[in-house]
Amino acid sequence: MSQSPATDWQARAAQLREKIERANYRYHVLDDPEITDADYDRAMRELEALEDAHPQLAAADSPTRRVGARAQGGFAEVRHAKPMLSLNNAFELDGDDDRERFREVAEFERRIEQTLDRRSPVFSVEPKLDGLAISLRYEDGAFVQGATRGDGETGEDVTANLRTVRAIPLRLRGEDWPRVLEVRGEVIMLHKDFEAFNERARAAGEKTLANPRNGAAGSLRQLDPAITARRKLSFFAYAIGDVEGGELPQSHSKTLATLRDWGFPVSPEVATAKGFDGLIAYYRRIGAKRDALPYDIDGVVYKLDDYEGQRAMGFVSRAPRWAIAHKFPAQEQTTTVEAIEIQIGRTGAATPVARLAPVQVAGVTVTNATLHNADQVARLDVRVGDTVIVRRAGDVIPEVVRVMPELRPAHTQAWHMPSHCPVCGSALLREEGEAAWRCSGGLICPAQRKEALIHFAARRAMDIEGIGERFVDALVDFGYVHTPADLYRLTLDDFLEMKRRADERDGTTPETVRQGKVATKWAENLIEAIEASKHTTLPRFLFALGIMHIGESTAKTLAAWLGSLAMIRRMPATILRVLPDVGSEVAASIAGFFAQQGNQQVVDKLLAAGIVFADETHASPKLRDRLDLAVLLDKADVNKLGPKSTRLLADRFPTLDQLLAAGQAHWIVAGLPSAAATNLEAFLAEETNLRPLREAAAAMHELLASIPKASAEQASPLEGQTVVLTGTLSSLSRDEAKDRLEALGAKVAGSVSKKTSFVVAGEAAGSKLDKAQELGVAVWDEAQLLALLARHEGGS
Repeated sequence: MSQSPATDWQARAAQLREKIERANYRYHVLDDPEITDADYDRAMRELEALEDAHPQLAAADSPTRRVGARAQGGFAEVRHAKPMLSLNNAFELDGDDDRERFREVAEFERRIEQTLDRRSPVFSVEPKLDGLAISLRYEDGAFVQGATRGDGETGEDVTANLRTVRAIPLRLRGEDWPRVLEVRGEVIMLHKDFEAFNERARAAGEKTLANPRNGAAGSLRQLDPAITARRKLSFFAYAIGDVEGGELPQSHSKTLATLRDWGFPVSPEVATAKGFDGLIAYYRRIGAKRDALPYDIDGVVYKLDDYEGQRAMGFVSRAPRWAIAHKFPAQEQTTTVEAIEIQIGRTGAATPVARLAPVQVAGVTVTNATLHNADQVARLDVRVGDTVIVRRAGDVIPEVVRVMPELRPAHTQAWHMPSHCPVCGSALLREEGEAAWRCSGGLICPAQRKEALIHFAARRAMDIEGIGERFVDALVDFGYVHTPADLYRLTLDDFLEMKRRADERDGTTPETVRQGKVATKWAENLIEAIEASKHTTLPRFLFALGIMHIGESTAKTLAAWLGSLAMIRRMPATILRVLPDVGSEVAASIAGFFAQQGNQQVVDKLLAAGIVFADETHASPKLRDRLDLAVLLDKADVNKLGPKSTRLLADRFPTLDQLLAAGQAHWIVAGLPSAAATNLEAFLAEETNLRPLREAAAAMHELLASIPKASAEQASPLEGQTVVLTGTLSSLSRDEAKDRLEALGAKVAGSVSKKTSFVVAGEAAGSKLDKAQELGVAVWDEAQLLALLARHEGGS
């Protein structure tokens, strides 16, 4: 018996809800997405349409309800069923050994040993997330209320805003959860989402977020949940609160694993540690990888793992005696602005930089901080003499995040972008719609030449060891080098003469004699390094050229799909846009670079100097499936000419010449709608439109003709496999291993999932090894990796 129409749409809605929530779980909890963002969005739109057409379908736990009603008159108060307590802090102190330096942690662990009469107790250990603490209340598996920590006793009801956070389940997965379950955790903003938000804000001339923590807290306290939804937030669970009508495991670590099964994200860095030595080893391990984490942390948290022991330890004041936060050095500090100067980058971008009174930030002395651009300086109203807050996170350049106007000296002056480059005197220009000002001097500007040379010689580019900032300054200042190609004509005498002149300029006595011999070893090493760099790979060379918007990943894409430098430098933007992850802006940048005669001359000189690529090949046969006339017409963006119409035309008139010869009447006969035919006719009548289309068609023909006639491309040995590297390898660097695996077709990922093919574990492997073992993913040692590389490299 067939289903009724009502049953059909009810079943479809249920199916879509299950698909969306499963996608949220796999993405945020398992870090193992199974559908694309586009599929996710299509499912959400279809469910929204069903619920609009059938209002009776609407339910509080539907994923479409993640953006709720605007709060009226602020947030209501929520009394926590159990107080949300704070933790006591421990800091690194002065001392000669670990027990002295970490004596607050040692005392914490010793109190537990003595109170419970246990030696080396087991702790659950986790990063101390730098976000906003919240509680989530579930009744019969459904999310019913979310609140901020507030003063620990009373918080604010932010349920509507929390529903917008996709990482928070609206309904629990699995079964056997308590009738009432309160889960506590941290709402955070990932680095990538923070940077993306600020980049959009700066481009729009809007206020930026000071740091990810403020971003998370400010986003969650918006009265309009739609605003919260637009600011991507994440969540990690780390504790439980009120529980009624059910039981949980008897240890904290097992409870976190259970919460994960029920749909809550838990930090992948959560682990267990035994005794004082285990705690300090974890503190150091997380501290070493702190800068590489995708979110901010300000320390680690140690919790006695078993609940029986926690109850026995009890509380002191408003903090538990069984847990403590071990804090890292601060990443924000206060200092004063001594000057604001302009720094010219290799692309000519003029970046305002604050020169600061030296200050220690996260263990590093900071004297400079970026101000990003003139608009940012104006928004912050940074002035010389101001007291400012400086933030440093990992390897990211320190930045000024806030001015303290209440401490501003009298008679300070607002800062304005200068009209000319401080290095070469050329005009500073700002293109319409651009945030950055740029020096118009190009390669006549020494600053741009210097930055371009440093980038060219960098380890991930041409890898010329010894070409550092001081040498580049001298090479450019004394006129030895104007373009990267000039490096390859330098002689030993040139380097020695340059060193002598640099020493004299800097007031240093030239050191030319050591133990009776001329001190030329450093220069000989430089000559050898420059010579060795001639044998490189195409992706490294493309990256080294410093083309705007071209990073290592895009360089690898260009090499893999187009095969040779000769082909890459001839391709117009229309063809480049067909390649994976190459958008219109990136394509225009690549084509624009090679359209400049001066750049082509530099490339020719580099090739003439003897640079060769061992990995050059033919264009990928996969291009046959990506390139035809329909694709070129799609990229032309003719009004009312959609994909169906371009496909119809390409099937009927396979070449541009055939399309032009046929004309509008024949297009309509072939089935093209008259409006689209009229617009296409008008488009092609303009020479400014037709010429690039002809160029693209000719380039497409050349590209496809260059692919060997063999029907199938030989598969790379590791095509379709995903590999994760963890720990330290003794015989090759992590970067070298990554490059060699990618050359064999593997994808080298940063996290372990069920889709990971195998994990290569070196010395001191961390949580990735634990996760691989948990998921049953194959784990290789370094010897297995080297055997694989030896077997497949060089065609063996």
